[in-house]
Amino acid sequence: MRASPVFSAKIKNYLIDIDGTIGEDIPNEEPERMVTAEAYPDALETINRWYDEGHQICFFSARTEEHRELTEVWLNEKGFKFHSLLFGKPRGGNYHWIDNHSVKATQYKSKFTDLIRRNIEIEVFDDN
Repeated sequence: MRASPVFSAKIKNYLIDIDGTIGEDIPNEEPERMVTAEAYPDALETINRWYDEGHQICFFSARTEEHRELTEVWLNEKGFKFHSLLFGKPRGGNYHWIDNHSVKATQYKSKFTDLIRRNIEIEVFDDN
């Protein structure tokens, strides 16, 4: 049985939301607003640095596939570097990610900066 690939410990595989995280929050119901949406300069600088450092950048969105071309044009026009783009993220904001790979979650609050380590309490599956 083949397992999913795992990057070296030096490479991070960033999954980054688009709306409200790297640029203005545009509702799915108003995709025409994407044409004038502004990108967050700190997000652009940080994400492109991560890309240049060799990390994997995957943007994801609750938008549907019908918004792919518009979204790719916006990302490219704003200058974002990325490897992949996923659509169909569940709508709603209280995510609980369950995966067979190690997952680190970072909630975007208002600005992209260097990531720092903090000890926090997390929920895990009881292995007893």
